Amino acid sequence: MRTVLLLIPLLLPWAAPAPAHKVLDRCTPVAALWTLTVSALLLAAGTVAALGTLALTGLLRIPAFAALGELVHPLPTPSVRLVLPLAALAAGLLTLAALALVRTLLRQTTGLRTARSEAGRRPAAGDLCVVDSPRPDAYALPGRPHRIVVTTAMLRSLDAREREALFAHERAHNAGHHHYFLAAAELAAHCHPALRPVREAIRLAAERAADEAAATAVGDRRLTARAIARAALAVHTADTSRPVMTPAATTGPVPRRVAALLQPAPRAPRAMPWIAALLAACALLSCTTAATGALHVHQDIEVAQGETTH
Repeated sequence: MRTVLLLIPLLLPWAAPAPAHKVLDRCTPVAALWTLTVSALLLAAGTVAALGTLALTGLLRIPAFAALGELVHPLPTPSVRLVLPLAALAAGLLTLAALALVRTLLRQTTGLRTARSEAGRRPAAGDLCVVDSPRPDAYALPGRPHRIVVTTAMLRSLDAREREALFAHERAHNAGHHHYFLAAAELAAHCHPALRPVREAIRLAAERAADEAAATAVGDRRLTARAIARAALAVHTADTSRPVMTPAATTGPVPRRVAALLQPAPRAPRAMPWIAALLAACALLSCTTAATGALHVHQDIEVAQGETTH
């Protein structure tokens, strides 16, 4: 029973991508961004807790580790032929995920440091930093202070009103602290492969939230749609590589975003849509079953240590 409880959090993330991609259609972009990010983090936490508990259970069946754990009785678990392979697999998956996460963290930190260093060498007008480059690009640069980085080639690609819409989009990213959501999405995707599509949904939700904020700021949805489309066309043929935590108006499925901007502004539903409730329920179930399984294993360890009895 304990093993089954710990397997549930490992299986539930596979059910998340389908509802995640539908949440944006039923919720406002900001609500979708929060729902998707919190759900992804809970599913990731359930995965890590389950894998850690499985690995610990297997380790405590090994005499040397049982001695370190001060176990005076054998740990009550299913067959060793089942527990040890599961524990070895869980430990291996945790190790691979940790190594991949560290590698990504180092790469992203280096990219952010380089981007801020390049922006710091340029004169800034308020939060706007213009970089002289033949490569069209524009993005929100997190940090203190927040910056909007735009190249001269991008400025030449847009007219004055479109530039203001583009700047409003990037300012919305910084004002909404969207880099934290993107970082959380990246973390969750490293914890379970099924959460990688959810990461893409979170990125889209962040862009849609900035789209709507920009449309409100400039007071023209068509202008905002045109600015994003023209900026994306300019970037399409350019080689743009930037850290994932520097959101930009030209990323994600631009045609879908433009189509949404050409429609009336989305209204917040009176109650949570069922698809968002389903995703949240999966996330809560993942954490609940992982916590229950870990609690049962903790109780078994106390029994094996002779501190209590069943």
